[in-house]
Amino acid sequence: MLHRSSPADGVALLVIDRSERRNALSILLRDDMSDALDELGSDPDVRCVVLASEGPAFCAGFDLGEFEVALGDEGFAADLWASSDRWHQRLLTFPVPIVVAVHGAALGGGFDLAMMCDVRLAGPAASFAHPEHAFSEVVYGPLVRAVGATAANDLALTGRRIDATEALALGVVSRVVEGDLRDAAIEVATHIAAAPRPVLERMKAKIVTSAAIVGTDGAGRPTLSL
Repeated sequence: MLHRSSPADGVALLVIDRSERRNALSILLRDDMSDALDELGSDPDVRCVVLASEGPAFCAGFDLGEFEVALGDEGFAADLWASSDRWHQRLLTFPVPIVVAVHGAALGGGFDLAMMCDVRLAGPAASFAHPEHAFSEVVYGPLVRAVGATAANDLALTGRRIDATEALALGVVSRVVEGDLRDAAIEVATHIAAAPRPVLERMKAKIVTSAAIVGTDGAGRPTLSL
């Protein structure tokens, strides 16, 4: 479900592979990702992470079938929200940069996932939307910090879908790659990883600080306004 490799010195690659469900973020998948980020974040040899996925879609968001189960099972609901909180926390406060390669549709939580990464590359077939705007609030903080209030309000409140060209124009992504997107993301990560980890940690700390830390969780980790 989550493949892990080291394609270059200092670079870790995480690939989501749940294509039969359009890479929907189940509790298991989020926990696997959080576990991997815990390990990579504490590995002094890791200086950058690349996140990608398999199948035609990048990520269809949270697994809505689990929300249906949660409606009738309080224990499952508690697990679902605990998994969600931990996943957001790990991504938002990861100690070194994350580069994401968005090759297809990034919807709902998939859009959030892309926005919580530090450098976003898109393929020509990428698209972004928040269809969950009709029944739930979206993760607003990372979006507004990237594109500004005017564009963020539009995307968060209407749920409209934007293609890769508009995503580039708005600042959702930094570039659209016509060739091999994953290779391009690894190349960017390799350039990033040329810096020493302490330098990258300090730079990432500035990025996290600019994202408005509002307190700490029960373990003393920083929490962020979403």
